[in-house]
Formats: sequence, structure tokens, C-alpha cells
Amino acid sequence: MALYIYSIDEAVDRKYVVTKSISGQAKAGTLVHIMDAVDNGDGSLSVSYRVTETGQNFNADFPSLKAFCKWSRPDNFIARYYESLNQKDIVNYIRVTGRNFATFYLPILLAILAVVWIIAVFLIKNIAGIIIGAVLSVLAIVGVVFFSKYQKKHVSMNIYSKIGTNSWGVVIK
Repeated sequence: MALYIYSIDEAVDRKYVVTKSISGQAKAGTLVHIMDAVDNGDGSLSVSYRVTETGQNFNADFPSLKAFCKWSRPDNFIARYYESLNQKDIVNYIRVTGRNFATFYLPILLAILAVVWIIAVFLIKNIAGIIIGAVLSVLAIVGVVFFSKYQKKHVSMNIYSKIGTNSWGVVIK
């Protein structure tokens, strides 16, 4: 789920998490503070930002506001607990929260169903092939749904357990 803004002025003086690495800029998973942003008039943007962890200042140019929103996104959760997490945790969190069923899991499901029905119709044939195809289709749907829920829960619990040991004094298992 991409979070979009209507004007680059909304981004100024806010913290963003970099979601896409660009050469010569901050890596994905880095927390940045947007210091200044200028609309160049032709739709392109010039953004000045500071990496929160190191204090380095950078300038980046984006061809559009949409490109800026793909590069980074506001995330209050990461901004609040950034010190407790490493870059791998943040990138994994971004990857899991940035995908939804229609854009990530549905293509996987369609590929699995295509393979199941090709095997069921062309290799097994007859009514047995249709029955086996239907059963395997239901199992594939259930498997993909459980996989998506498991993956999101696993990443979230991993992050909460790291934050919990530092902030709450409780370890979540």
C-alpha cells in the first residue's frame, strides 16, 4: 500500500522511511528527515533531506511526486522505534506492509492454479482430473491465504519482540 501526498510541501519537516534504494542516496530502510522540498515547475522535485542516524545531508531530484512517494513513505511506527531495529528488520517490515493480496499473492495464486489445472486436465484427464483439480485448487487458495497471514504475523511479532525488550520490558514470543 503506497501512501501518496498531494503536494511536496506536506513532506517538509517530516520523517520518512526510504523504501527504494537509489544510487548515491540513502539505502532502503533508512529513516530520513525531509528538510526542504522545491517543486521545479515542470513536475520535477528537488528534495533536501538528512539521514537521521548519521546526520548527513543529501539532495535528491525526482521526476514527479509519484516517484518521491515510491522512494519513501511516512511511517510513524518506524520513526518512533527506529533505534530498536536494524536495517534488515525495517526493510522486511516495509516489504510486508507494502504488499497486498491483489498485487502480490493473487499472481502467485493464479500461477499455482494454472499449474494445478494443466496437470489435472491434461495429465490425469476424465472426471478424476476435474475432482483432483478442484480439491488442489481449494488447497492452493487456503495455502496462499495462510501463508500471507503467517508472513505478516511473523514479521510483526519479530519487530514487536525487539521493540518490547527495549521499551516495555516484555518479550513477546
